[in-house]
Amino acid sequence: MTEPSNRSADASRDPRPMRVVLVGYGPVGSRFVDELLPVVRAGLASLTVIGTETADAYNRVLVAEHAVGSVGLDSMTVADRAAAEEAGVDLRTGVSVRRIDRGAHEVVLDTGERVAYDRLVLATGARANTPTLDGIERSRRDLASLERYPAELVASDDRLPQGVTALRDLDDAARVREAVRGRKRVIVLGAGVLGLEIALAAAHAGAQVCVVHHGAHPMPRNLDRGGGGVLRQALRRTGVTVIAHSRAEAIAFRTEADGSRAFDMLVTADGKQLKGDLLVLSCGVTPRAELATLAGLRTSTGVVVDRGLRSWSDPDVFAIGDCAHVVERTEETIGRRDLPGGPSGLIGPGWRQAAWLAARWTDELEGRAAHDHEGRELASIGMAPEADPIVMLKAEHIDVVAVGEVAPEPWDDDPAPGDPGARRVAQWADPEHLRYVKMVTRGGVLSGFVSVGMPRTAAELTLLFERRAELPADRSMLLRFDGPDYDPSEDADAFAPTSTVCWCNAVTVERIEESAACGNDTVECVGRDTRAGTGCGGCKGRIADVLARFAETGGAAASPVG
Repeated sequence: MTEPSNRSADASRDPRPMRVVLVGYGPVGSRFVDELLPVVRAGLASLTVIGTETADAYNRVLVAEHAVGSVGLDSMTVADRAAAEEAGVDLRTGVSVRRIDRGAHEVVLDTGERVAYDRLVLATGARANTPTLDGIERSRRDLASLERYPAELVASDDRLPQGVTALRDLDDAARVREAVRGRKRVIVLGAGVLGLEIALAAAHAGAQVCVVHHGAHPMPRNLDRGGGGVLRQALRRTGVTVIAHSRAEAIAFRTEADGSRAFDMLVTADGKQLKGDLLVLSCGVTPRAELATLAGLRTSTGVVVDRGLRSWSDPDVFAIGDCAHVVERTEETIGRRDLPGGPSGLIGPGWRQAAWLAARWTDELEGRAAHDHEGRELASIGMAPEADPIVMLKAEHIDVVAVGEVAPEPWDDDPAPGDPGARRVAQWADPEHLRYVKMVTRGGVLSGFVSVGMPRTAAELTLLFERRAELPADRSMLLRFDGPDYDPSEDADAFAPTSTVCWCNAVTVERIEESAACGNDTVECVGRDTRAGTGCGGCKGRIADVLARFAETGGAAASPVG
């Protein structure tokens, strides 16, 4: 076996460019390419990108909106192929990696070609889960199966029957679009964020939509009972049928005119037979870690990497995005069979990982070493742990935001009077008007909240959560943000320069105002300039508010908060 390269140990001593191979050209892989371009242009690194899809990298968060025709592919595209190729990137799309030869430091493509690397970055993302249903075959992807059927299982999805689809890529979106345009009956299995977004978008576009899930209320991982109940009412008022407490058991087929079989109905364990024309599976995702498994790398929920995003098993292999399972490597975790945590499944953390890794390598190749405020090298201590993810549901006339601990109820316990560190819960509900807010605090500091139908209140709570600031003693003051008399232009704190507007890309009020001062006076223009709003899209309303205030003040930037 070839000895491992020592390129990682001291890249500056090798006169040739560091050979980087990136496997995966989705939104996270594309961000890594963008951030590494300066050293590629300078000849310090060569970069080869292998992408399975033929299309340039696009934002998968917007696939549901694309499926109903409200967002075009141009608006979703996040890659700049021309800039990458002009810089010297070897960009190959429509090609898959079948195997990693760690000994030879090469990846083997489905064409049989071998591509050498000094450092390998896996950004292979995740695939949609296929639930256990009679009538649908699920592929096993354990080591034995992968070794036996690598061509069928690596970089591929489960084969679904006609009339059944997931919603992860452009081909899936095309199938949904056909059903929506025909105003057909669409059944969505699963009531998570993605499932609800496609259900609401399809219903708004004229399709007949039914959501089936086995929980008590929609978004059970993110919402409490009250928030979930208000969301369920909102869904039904938009025309979406919601069937809760029903576990799907099987699908039945009908015979088409050409003799083929197509989806006809979903059968649940409690005896319901739900007829439809298209079944959309929205049952979560699983990281694509089969390449790592075949290569003998440590995997758990995804490819196991340390806080420096380096594989536990190979110092020249890294992972970012939905396939990366970041775990601090300690004596305790090394010995564990099941590791804590897992990929977030959100685009923001993946983008931050891509930018962080590219920045560290850029520093290394340019002979610099970035340090934190305590003087420690960032490359050695790794990324800071991600904060609790903020979950947003984007839909027409329905605003849902949740983060942190949301399960506690106001009557769960009776905190001791005067205990400054006690957990307390404030709750306000107006189901008739589809509004709900719950705030959970510890020592007066927000530790979690749920907001349904209160977009400005949610924006303020998000800022408070981000800053770990204390809430006002009278929690009801926060409800004023969605009141009829609230004027956002008079709220200086909401427009403080350092206030984060886009959490996916860490874009502040100050950065948006700088962009506006350069002539970017629309949300779309600001997005192209700063990337704000190009992730989950939940901040577009806040971007519009910042732009409106900037215009009203004649281009005067927000003043620092004293």
